[in-house]
Amino acid sequence: MCAAEAYIQRMPITKGKPKSQRFVARVSGEDKQLFQRAAILEGRSMATFVIVHAREAAERLLSERQVIRLNEADSRRFVETLLAPPRPPTAALKRAMARYRRDVTPR
Repeated sequence: MCAAEAYIQRMPITKGKPKSQRFVARVSGEDKQLFQRAAILEGRSMATFVIVHAREAAERLLSERQVIRLNEADSRRFVETLLAPPRPPTAALKRAMARYRRDVTPR
């Protein structure tokens, strides 16, 4: 038994939805060894380790990008802009609307 195996703590694997899709990725030898060592420390297979951590990273990224965080001044300016009466369209906007109606609107 190597020293790393002496400290392995088996973590329960939660049963989720049945898997029907395949995901394949080519990685360098260094990356594969890194993933394997980390997976051993968590007591998971390398595939489970990569999937769990990739999912966590994806969920975190989506959460960060889907929520707009504003400081007090920006929040106030945003609300004031929403509540302000609309400005009249510029000449360029009127031309763009006419082109849109001509080229895109069904006849």
